Amino acid sequence: MRTLTPTTAGGTRALALLAVVAAVGLLPWLSGRDPALTVLRARSAEQEPTKEALDAVRRDLGLDAGPLSLLGSWASDLLHGDLGTSWVSGTDVLPSVVSGLQVSLALMGAAFAVAVLLACALVAPVLVRGRRSAGAWAAMLAAVPEFLLATVALLLFGVWLGWLPTSGWQGPAYMVLPALALGVPAGGLLGRLVADALPSVLEERWVELWRGAGVSRRYLAAAALRRVLPPLVPQFGMAAVGLTGGAVAVETVFAVPGIGRTALGAAKSQDLPLLQGAVLTLLLLGLAVGALTAFTRRWLLGPAFRDASLSLPPARPVRTHPAIPLTLFTVLAVAIGWGLLRDPYAVHTTDRLAAPSWAHPLGTDGLGRDVLARLGHGAAPTVGTAAAVCLLSLLVGLALGFLPGVAAGAADIANALPPVIVGILVAAAAGPGTGGAALAVALISWPPLAAHAGALVQEVRASSFLLAQRALGAPPLWILTRHVLPSVAAPVARHALLRLPGIALALASLGFLGLGAQPPAPEWGLLLDESRAYVERAPWAALAPALALALLAGLAVSGAAYAQGRKATPHDTGKRPRRRTPVKEAPVGG
Repeated sequence: MRTLTPTTAGGTRALALLAVVAAVGLLPWLSGRDPALTVLRARSAEQEPTKEALDAVRRDLGLDAGPLSLLGSWASDLLHGDLGTSWVSGTDVLPSVVSGLQVSLALMGAAFAVAVLLACALVAPVLVRGRRSAGAWAAMLAAVPEFLLATVALLLFGVWLGWLPTSGWQGPAYMVLPALALGVPAGGLLGRLVADALPSVLEERWVELWRGAGVSRRYLAAAALRRVLPPLVPQFGMAAVGLTGGAVAVETVFAVPGIGRTALGAAKSQDLPLLQGAVLTLLLLGLAVGALTAFTRRWLLGPAFRDASLSLPPARPVRTHPAIPLTLFTVLAVAIGWGLLRDPYAVHTTDRLAAPSWAHPLGTDGLGRDVLARLGHGAAPTVGTAAAVCLLSLLVGLALGFLPGVAAGAADIANALPPVIVGILVAAAAGPGTGGAALAVALISWPPLAAHAGALVQEVRASSFLLAQRALGAPPLWILTRHVLPSVAAPVARHALLRLPGIALALASLGFLGLGAQPPAPEWGLLLDESRAYVERAPWAALAPALALALLAGLAVSGAAYAQGRKATPHDTGKRPRRRTPVKEAPVGG
């Protein structure tokens, strides 16, 4: 396999960065909409869009010169530290971007602190017992939509109890509710990652020796965490980036003037300089976080990084009882099947916001439509689209796993772009819809799978078994199809299955922001968005799709754990082991 060099990865990273910046610069022309008309309406909704007024806007913005001239002028000004002037407000872009970034960084810090505290609470029982569970509860916690949690927290602590402010950004008290809404799902994800990796480490020989030597449990736990954290540090970095640029929905609910909400507003008004500045800032932030995580991982490994002498033990299969995924699947299947028998578009104004009853088992929405029917008919556009995106990401990840030089640099850029930002760009170019939302999520969901596949390919190709096969004269194609691909595809496929709830949640987030499926489609994210206006009076309309997403997460995690647990080791079964290529199950994120 070709060795990854910094030059190759750096070149790919630069090309990917240029491609994103160029796509943003060409956005007004790619969208097929007249940017002069959009800017005129953003400046003054009352002004008539006459030919003279539109021509004046074009001359003012320099649109007559064409996209390449505008892009070149923006790049030239960027080299001098100038991000340009807003097309809508006429003010400098740099102060607006800096202000939004400061707010988002403060919110990210508070949310990350909440996530770490929750992760510690989830990991503590594993450190005490020394064994793990399938992580279904943590996965379901991670699958709670941030925007729904934000709405519930706003109503409970802001409106009903009046303890905390509900909107704006004027002090520390204003960041409490947004930080909770962002930090709880992230904490569920990070806690599951660490809890799944700890038991194998706690069974290593050095742990037994330390215990025999009388080392305190506190020092032993700290050493185990330091042992298990290095491969998970990149996942922590990705979570931190998601808490910044991916917080658009939460920033919208609480009217927080963050960088993500700034980018969303700029895209809707086609304020090109402001959108370019916000997206470029998010990209640079993602790259900076990536560099910081690489440094942190190197520091945690210490001499083992230079000597390449440290490798984590393979993860043990989790013994999940088949009743768990079967029960979750049955509940989802019954709800979806029951809903498919009903009409999701029938409007009954006399039954608006009706409570659950036999006639409407999950109640009705603001138009009197049956929630169960809309939940059932929304399963195909939500779960089906997520499954298609998951499969596409799996295929791309497997393919790029054999091309680490190409994948590494592009993955850095893809990781730096949250789904919402990519959704904004795709929706601005192709219009909002399910297809655009699926494309946006697919563009950035492949890097973890590609990294996992690349690590496994490198390990399999270096194994002594394949060296013996080459020495016996086995052709490369036979080795690839009979040994390398089967050994790599199964672990990466389970990884992709674990990512299915996260993909469904990303699609729901885009639907919530109006960038995905459009009314009256019964897509689950759109259902959450529609129910937000009356969640205080009819919480069942929002709880139904949220609970469905949580059940989907639990099903994916427990199903993957059951499939992995069936591959019992020879030590567990007493059977003679088969000769096959060994691979590790790398830690994965959800």
